[in-house]
Amino acid sequence: MTAQPTPTPTTATPPGDAVDGRPFAEVDLAIGGMTCASCVARVEKRLNRVDGVTATVNLPLESAHVVLAADVTDADLVAAVEKAGYTARVTTRRDLTPVDEGSASRHHGSPPAHQGSPSAGHGSPSAGQGSTSADRGESAVGATERRDDANGEAGPTERLSGASVRTQADRDREPGGTRGTRAPDRGPSTSGRAAAGPDRGAVLLQRLRVATVLTVPVVAVSMIPALQFTGWQWVVAALALPVVTWGAWPFHTAAFRAARHGASTMDTLVSLGVVAATLWSLWALLLSGAGEPGMRMQPTLIPSRDMTGAPELYFEVAAVVTTFLLAGRYAEHRSKRRAGDALRSLLELGAKDAERVVLGPDGSPRTGADGARVTERVPVADLAAGDVFVVRPGEKVATDGVVLEGSSAVDTSLLTGEPVPVDVGPGDDVTGATVNAAGALLVRATRVGEETTLAQIGRLVTQAQTGKAPVQRLADRISAVFVPVVLVLAVATLAGWLLAGAGTQFAFTAAVAVLIIACPCALGLATPTALLVGTGRGAQLGVLIKGPEILESTRRVDTVVLDKTGTVTQGAMALEAVVTPSGRVPLDVLPAEGRAPARGDADRSRQAVDDARDALRHAGAVEALSEHPIARAVADAARRTAASSSTGGDVPVGVDGVVIGSLQAFDFRSAPGGGVEAVVRTAHSGLSLGDGGGLAARRVLVGQPSWLARAGVSPDPALDDAFAAAEASGASAVVVAWDGRARAVLVLRDPVKPTSAEAVRELRDLGLRPYLLTGDGEGAAREAARAVGIAESDVVARVLPDQKVDVVARLRREGRVVAMVGDGVNDAAALATADLGLAMGTGTDVAIEASDLTLVRGDLRSAATAIRLSRRTLRVIQQNLFWAFAYNVAAIPLAAAGLLNPMIAGAAMAASSVLVVGNSLRLRRAA
Repeated sequence: MTAQPTPTPTTATPPGDAVDGRPFAEVDLAIGGMTCASCVARVEKRLNRVDGVTATVNLPLESAHVVLAADVTDADLVAAVEKAGYTARVTTRRDLTPVDEGSASRHHGSPPAHQGSPSAGHGSPSAGQGSTSADRGESAVGATERRDDANGEAGPTERLSGASVRTQADRDREPGGTRGTRAPDRGPSTSGRAAAGPDRGAVLLQRLRVATVLTVPVVAVSMIPALQFTGWQWVVAALALPVVTWGAWPFHTAAFRAARHGASTMDTLVSLGVVAATLWSLWALLLSGAGEPGMRMQPTLIPSRDMTGAPELYFEVAAVVTTFLLAGRYAEHRSKRRAGDALRSLLELGAKDAERVVLGPDGSPRTGADGARVTERVPVADLAAGDVFVVRPGEKVATDGVVLEGSSAVDTSLLTGEPVPVDVGPGDDVTGATVNAAGALLVRATRVGEETTLAQIGRLVTQAQTGKAPVQRLADRISAVFVPVVLVLAVATLAGWLLAGAGTQFAFTAAVAVLIIACPCALGLATPTALLVGTGRGAQLGVLIKGPEILESTRRVDTVVLDKTGTVTQGAMALEAVVTPSGRVPLDVLPAEGRAPARGDADRSRQAVDDARDALRHAGAVEALSEHPIARAVADAARRTAASSSTGGDVPVGVDGVVIGSLQAFDFRSAPGGGVEAVVRTAHSGLSLGDGGGLAARRVLVGQPSWLARAGVSPDPALDDAFAAAEASGASAVVVAWDGRARAVLVLRDPVKPTSAEAVRELRDLGLRPYLLTGDGEGAAREAARAVGIAESDVVARVLPDQKVDVVARLRREGRVVAMVGDGVNDAAALATADLGLAMGTGTDVAIEASDLTLVRGDLRSAATAIRLSRRTLRVIQQNLFWAFAYNVAAIPLAAAGLLNPMIAGAAMAASSVLVVGNSLRLRRAA
C-alpha cells in the first residue's frame, strides 16, 4: 500500500517549432505594473512578438507563463516586457530538452533517472483481476528547474548501499559544498507580486488612509451649502491637491509609462479624468470667478444642461474618484490574494527541515559511541535524492521517498483530503508534506525540490491558473482596443454636447464621467480570478484541473464511462468467504481462537467455523511465501484471524519458513497456472494440527481443481459446486487441500469501494449516464454494476485496452459527450479519446498524463466533485463576463448622456471590479 498518489506530471504545452517537436523550455515571469486587461493584452502582445515564444499573461497572479520553442534567453523576455512599459523578473525556468555545454551556463540540470521493480504471478484464471503493473520509463526529454543542479531518484525497493546512496564524503567533495540535486527553498511561485518590490497592499492602504482623511471634509464642504464658509473653496483646493497628486500618483505614473510606450490603459482613463477635473477646478478658481469670497455650490447628482453663472469646482469629484479607486484597488488586491490562498497554503504544507542520517564511505549509517545512528538537522532545501532521513511521530515527511525501516500510519489529509491514515512499512512510498502519525520511519529521498508530488501539484494548478479559457480571449481582444475607444467617446461626448448647444461645464462633466466610469478591469479579472479561486479550491479537494479549456468540456458532458478495476473497485483482491463441506463462512465471522464468536456464529455450525478457520490458517501459511495478488490476499486474511496468543502475526523462521499463527510453511513450490504447495507444520511443540491427529508436518496445496486432481487430490462435490458458483458470480476461487482431500474453497473478490455507489448517484444527479467498462468477465462486471447501481445494459465486459477506445469512440459517434474515469496504463488511450478524461491519482503516470482532470484521492466521488466544481467555475466566469460587458454597455451611454455625476461614475467603476472578484471568491466554499 502506498501513502500517496502517484506524482502528477505537468501537462505538455503545444511545441511550435521546438527541437524534436517539443518545447525548448518553460519560463514563469513576475510582471510588475499591470492594472487592467489592456495591460495584459499589451504585455502578451509584446512577448508573443519574440520569435519562438508563446505567452499567456495573468492579471490576478501578475505573472506570465512562457513556452519557448527556441533558445530564447531570460534577458530577451525581460526586455520585451520592459519595452511594453512594465517590469519583469524570471521566477522559474524549466528546461525541457537536453542542453549542451555551450548553453549550460543558462540552463542547468539533467533529467531524473527512475528504476522499476519486478512482479510475480499466480495460477488462477482471474489472477490478474484487480492488479495492474507497468514499468514506467522517463521521457528522453528532461524537465529540470533552472535553480536545480540535477535531480536523481533511487529505486523504490533498494536498501542502504554504497551504490545507490550519497555518502557524506560524496557531499564533501562537491564543489562549494553543494549537492548535485538541490531542493529549492520554496515551491512554484503562485504570484508575481514579489517583483513589485514593497508590499503593494501596504502602499495602497497608506495612500487610501491619507486620501480618505482629506477627502471627507472636501466632500462635506462641497456638497453641504451650510458648511461653505467664506473662502471655503481655497481650503477645499488645499485639501484636495495632495489627494489628486500624491494619492493618485500610482495612476499618473502608470499612465505616463504607458503613454511613453505609445499605449493606453485603465490608468490612462483614471489619470485623465482626475487631471481634467483638477485642472478645470484650478482654472475656475483662479481665472473664472469661482474663487470669489461669496461663491456657493449647490449639490447635484445629475448634471444640468442649463448650468449658468460662475463655473463650478470639481475638486470633490477628483478627490472622491481617487479615493474610491484607491479603495477599489486595495479591496481588489486583498481579494486576489485571498483567491490564491488555497494554492499558497498547499505549497506551504511542506516541512522546513529534516533529520538526515550521516552516511559513511560504504553507504551505511555512521554510529556513535553508544551505537545510535548519527544524524544532523538540515533544511529541506539541502536534501538530495538518495539521502536517508528520519521521520519521527508527529513530524512531516520532508520529501517524497521510500520507507527503508519502520512501520507507521501516515496522515495524508492535508494533501489529499483523505481522512483515514494510511499504513506504511518497508518498501512503501511516502509523500512529502504528509504527517507521520505513529512510529518512527527511516526514509530514502527519491524526489526533491520541483520533482516532488507537492511541487508538481502546485505547478499543475499554477499552469491551469495562467491559462486562458476560449471565452476570455474574446474579452482580451475587446480590452486591447477598449481604452482608445473610450478616449474617442469622451472627446466625441464633449464635442457633441457643445455642438448641441449645451453649456461648456455640462459637456465637460459628461466627458469626464465617460472617462471615469469605463472599466476594462472587470473584463480582465472576469476569467482569471474565477480560475484562480476554482483551481485553488480544486487542489484543496484533491482535484487538479489541467487547463481552463477543460471547463467547457465538463459543461457538455452527458455520459461517464467508469473503468471497474481500481476505479469502482479497490483494485486489489480480498478474501470474501471460506466454504467447507460444513458450510459457507464469511471472513468477518472468523475470529481468532480464544476470542468471542462473531455475530452470525449462532446461525452457523460451529464445526463449519472451526473447519474454515483451520483451512485458512493452512492456506495462509503457504501463500505467505508467494507474491501473487491472490496469495497476498489469503495471507493477509490469515494474519488477521491468527490467534494473538501464538506469534502475533508472521515471523521468519529458518531460511524460507514463515509462521502465521501456530503454523510454519517451508519447502515452497509453485506450479504456474496451477497453484502453490508447501510443507506445513506446527511452529511450537505441544500444538496440534487440528484434525491431523498430531502429525508433525503435512504438504498443503492451494490452487485450481484441475491441478489438484492431477496431484491426486480427491474431489468433493459440495466444494466443486461452491467453486463453480464463485466463478459464475465473478469472484476468483482457489481450493485448499491436504492429505489427498479437498478441505475448502477460498472465495476472493476485488471489493467495490465503499463510496462508489454514492459516487454513481452523484454522477447521475449531475445529469450523467454511467457506463461500466472492464476487461473482467460478465459475472464480475454485473456484480460490480449491481453493487453501485449501474444498469446491466450499460455494462461492457471482456474488453481489451484498444477495445476500450472503440467503446468510447462508439458512444461519441452516437452523439454523446463522453467523460472517462480510469487509473491504469490500459486506460490511457481511452482517457485521451474521451471528450473529458479523469485519472485517479492512485493510478499510473501514463493515465494521469492522458487525462484532463486528475483526482488525487482514490475516491470515485472526486469525479463528481471535479465535474461539479468545474461547471460551477465556468458558471462564475460567465457571470463575471456578463457583468463586465453589461456594466460597460449600460454605464458608458448613461455617462455620455450626462445622466451621471462623475463621483457616482467613479464609485461605480471601482465597485465593478470588486464585484467581479467577490463573485469569484464564492468558489472558495464550493464542494
